[in-house]
Amino acid sequence: MSELFRNIEARTRLAGTNKLEILLFSLGVDARTGRRETFGLNVFKVREVLKAPPVTAAPDMPGVVEGMVSMRGILVPVIHLGRYTGIHPETPPDVMIITEYNGHTQGFLVEAVDTILRLDWGSMRVPPDMLSGHMTGLVTAVTELADGRLVMMLDVEKILAETAPPQDETVFQSIRPVSEAHGIVYFADDSAVARQQIARTLDAMQVRYRSAINGLKAWDDLQRLADHAELLGEPVENHVRVILTDIEMPEMDGYMLTRRVKSDPRFRKVPVLMHSSLSSSSNERLGLAVGVDAYVPKFEPHRLAETIAGLLAEAA
Repeated sequence: MSELFRNIEARTRLAGTNKLEILLFSLGVDARTGRRETFGLNVFKVREVLKAPPVTAAPDMPGVVEGMVSMRGILVPVIHLGRYTGIHPETPPDVMIITEYNGHTQGFLVEAVDTILRLDWGSMRVPPDMLSGHMTGLVTAVTELADGRLVMMLDVEKILAETAPPQDETVFQSIRPVSEAHGIVYFADDSAVARQQIARTLDAMQVRYRSAINGLKAWDDLQRLADHAELLGEPVENHVRVILTDIEMPEMDGYMLTRRVKSDPRFRKVPVLMHSSLSSSSNERLGLAVGVDAYVPKFEPHRLAETIAGLLAEAA
């Protein structure tokens, strides 16, 4: 399966087209429903898929952390994804998906992988608000396959946030307020964990904000804000000072949102900051290619605060 991830340049060209490729996989039969559900991960975040090597357990680990393995000299934590979601297969999972988020590498144990599927973000739907149970907030998008199966995209950022050591609260306490008081920072992100951290960062900066759960909802809302500014006879930058966007979002991704913002002359003075766990240099270059003014990896509150403060100062 490793050869499926070699043609990075071909997949990189998907950026800005509102398309993505996802790796389909299963976790086993869900005892609650008797069904084997299908899940998905963005291929951009997958380094390789392999038969799971022996995992070394360590004392005092979270229950869903199986242990660690050595991958080419690098110690990689291994998460039992079925155990995390409450799906316990009859046989131990023997496939490991190696992923990279924000420059950190981790392995996910799964029952089996299926195939790689190319989709349009427009076919990825936001899950219903009434989604209940322990999966609430874990599924960020859902799409339907030709055979009728529903594929659920998992919020890996939520999984990693809940299995990693708690973040040092002094990180937010040491963020300095900014003097800029006019307008808002508008941010779009489909991850509840990411939205919460962005909000905490902006609260510490004493900056007002508004948010959306994907690029399409953000674009519709930004259009309304621009129309309202026009009605008042004011430039839109009096109301929106900075736009912050994730890359991976259902219905419209961050690349397409940036393209639309940059093609609307009303937003010509509003900087766009891309904020993503796709932290490779190629993704940063792609962001710059579609017109973003800055790029910050996720879950670095100080760096995010400093970048936003700089953009606000320039706008002022």
